Amino acid sequence: MSVQLTREQLLTIAREYGTPVYVYHAEKIKAQFQKLTSAFSILDTKIFYACKALTNIQILRYVKSLGCNIDCSSFNEVQLALHAGFDPRQILYTSNGISFSEIQDAVKAGVHINIDSLSNLEKFGQAYGHDYPVGIRLRPNIMAGGNMKIATGHDRSKFGIPVEQHREILNLVQQYQLHVRTLHLHSGSDIKEPEVFVKGIEILFDLIPHFPELEVLDLGGGFKVPYSSEEKETPLPELAHQLKSAFDLHPLANGKSLQIWFEPGKFLVSECGYLLVSVNVLKDNTKEVFAGVNSGLNHLIRPTLYDAYHRIENLSNPDGVMKPFTVTGYICETDTFATDRLLNQVREGDVLAIYNAGAYGFEMSSNYNSRLKPAEVLVEGGMSRLIRRAEQFEDLLRFQENL
Repeated sequence: MSVQLTREQLLTIAREYGTPVYVYHAEKIKAQFQKLTSAFSILDTKIFYACKALTNIQILRYVKSLGCNIDCSSFNEVQLALHAGFDPRQILYTSNGISFSEIQDAVKAGVHINIDSLSNLEKFGQAYGHDYPVGIRLRPNIMAGGNMKIATGHDRSKFGIPVEQHREILNLVQQYQLHVRTLHLHSGSDIKEPEVFVKGIEILFDLIPHFPELEVLDLGGGFKVPYSSEEKETPLPELAHQLKSAFDLHPLANGKSLQIWFEPGKFLVSECGYLLVSVNVLKDNTKEVFAGVNSGLNHLIRPTLYDAYHRIENLSNPDGVMKPFTVTGYICETDTFATDRLLNQVREGDVLAIYNAGAYGFEMSSNYNSRLKPAEVLVEGGMSRLIRRAEQFEDLLRFQENL
């Protein structure tokens, strides 16, 4: 059963809080988490929310209330997770091209750590030896997700230590007697095929014998989220059964109790989110009709950055005649949300809903053109509440004056 806010609920929020505004539906996050836990119940699995998708502190607290763990991509995210009430043992920190001092801060915080470079792995060995369990992020040389901008496991990716450098890894493990608890890989985003994850775990199987203290295989995230009616999400039950079969059949897995970790971000929060905008102006340029809205790439950059598709609906005129409109933003750049999109007749002042805006929406927002960031609203149990106020002009000056 679909969990979705109604047109009336969204219009009420637009009237109460103004536009532009991000809206998140708590029960949709819960439904997505339950999909994961149900599908992977046949395996020993832990789910870590990849919070880079959306770090609003109220969202983090809600995710924690579901019993979910949290995955962080920076030490600031670790600090946010601690502030939200997560126990250090529930926090995973996966580094990427960072200063070793950030890893030292993570050790002091007592969280799980994955390291993605030989350089930092050696520094870790020199500083901590066998005293602190560590994870190693590998680059599996798998192209997954169909978009080079979001694929992270291919052979040109900056992420992880290439698997062909496994001898260098083993030399460091032996030299510093490292306690390697986790082998980690993440192939990308929008992965539809279970076979990609199975291929990844088979790569890890080949390395298992070299790490006697291994407890965890971390397969990252990247589950497909449907952005249009033609798309399908990753078949999680099928994936779980294929992974279980891989474990059952692989001789190196037998007798070794290994836990599987996943780090979904978009899968948990993308579909919970809506960006509500108002139409400022209609402009007919004889080839297409532009609907210029009071938002832009400064609020939702995915269409510009990734050519990402987001479904758009005219909430104010649901019975209007369907016509093609090009929905554009108010930024002094080409910030097009949709081109020649069939929408119910759009009028100036109408409220449009941009769907699937929960992940990498507000989180990637900016003050470009000195525009202000919008408010964020959480709907839980049918009740809405403000979880971040809209910025005001004074916020643009906050860190510039009285220095």
